[in-house]
Amino acid sequence: MAQWFLDLHPAWQALTRVLLLVLPILMLVPGLIWWERRLLSWMQDRIGPNRVATITWSKTSKMVPPFMRGKKTRFFGLLQPIADGVKLFFKEDVTPSAVDKVIYFLAPGIALFPAFALGGTMPWAPWPSLTPVADVNIGVLYMLAISSLGVYGVVLAGYSGNNKYSLMGGLRASAQLISYELAMAMSLACIALATGSLRMTDMVREQEKPLAGLVPFMQNWNAFTPYGFLAMVVFLICMVAETNRAPFDLPEAENELIAGYHTEYSSMKFAVFFMGEYAAMFIFSGILSTVFFGGWNMLPVNWEWIAQNSSVPFFGSVADFMAKANYWLAPLWFMGKIAFFISVYIWLRATLPRLRYDQLMSLGWKSLLPLATVNFIIVATWILVTRLASENYSPMIGTAVGVGLWIVAIALSVILWRTFNNATKNVELEKRIITMVDGTSATNAEVAVIAAS
Repeated sequence: MAQWFLDLHPAWQALTRVLLLVLPILMLVPGLIWWERRLLSWMQDRIGPNRVATITWSKTSKMVPPFMRGKKTRFFGLLQPIADGVKLFFKEDVTPSAVDKVIYFLAPGIALFPAFALGGTMPWAPWPSLTPVADVNIGVLYMLAISSLGVYGVVLAGYSGNNKYSLMGGLRASAQLISYELAMAMSLACIALATGSLRMTDMVREQEKPLAGLVPFMQNWNAFTPYGFLAMVVFLICMVAETNRAPFDLPEAENELIAGYHTEYSSMKFAVFFMGEYAAMFIFSGILSTVFFGGWNMLPVNWEWIAQNSSVPFFGSVADFMAKANYWLAPLWFMGKIAFFISVYIWLRATLPRLRYDQLMSLGWKSLLPLATVNFIIVATWILVTRLASENYSPMIGTAVGVGLWIVAIALSVILWRTFNNATKNVELEKRIITMVDGTSATNAEVAVIAAS
């Protein structure tokens, strides 16, 4: 890193780190909206945004080069999100008279704040002076604490509108967050336990070590380990639910709740909620890349080890070039991983229908949380057994014992999970019959009997 930056006052360095995090998120949100519309149109075989920013050049103007006269230049609707933003900015801002105005105006800002605060401990390159904003020693705990604040914006928005349907959407969001935040915390605890640190930078450095401690030319990305793969699947599902994205978009189920918690909002206040949603998608995708997929590293390959130990000069030169590209283009690789996981968000929306509320709760409490908890116990046992075997015998035997323990533990977990699910499938709920009556002709006593039944 340039010495002139290191010589700046710490306040200016901190401001630079903050701007390098916040400004890209704000600039990329319109692009994410455009990418979602285009990708959904390709997946669902329909037309997406393709008109805005199409330029038809004049046939007669001498200002236009002859080879361009009468032709069209297409930008594939890239300016459609900008046009939507301009429309929302100039749209009439209607504030219902019965709302709680203080909470009503505060809720959109609360919904947007966590997305930016979450990125404070997320490193996007191996440059400590620029990223992360704050490399605190409780990075994962900080992330979980800040992510839980996001629901306050949704709940307060539903409450402040003085609308029963908006309130139901807000309450659904709070129940959904509690259900899936527990499983998310347990999945991250597995990685923290295996890494021995809560810092995200330490998690990335740990993933740069040899694969399973035995393959020096490969990196030990958490997603390639048995415990890390299961934790990654749980975290991926939970982060979709945390951002209220399909198929977990119950807080804004239009077929039941009008438009959910933001029914009473219009103009830019309405747009801020969606800015918060897309910004949260961006940040959670970055956290997933950091914790499970090597962070800023391009591929799970130790290029430096290959460059130093290769007996073929050509391979050594190529590996040295790739190591330098991996270092200097680290933000590009990190953004590529984020783009991939945002595409997974969109893929899920295009593929899966919205869950029923009982299905949403069943998945969180009966499947994800037990799996994440069992995985945590297995990780602790694996660390203990591997360490004892390595100390008493050899690292090779310790690794072999650890792999064998994983195979047995995963088999037992699958058997227990299937047994539990099969036992709950046969449970029959009490059948209830609702009899509709004419409210004008029914007596008060009859209405009381029907209500009691």
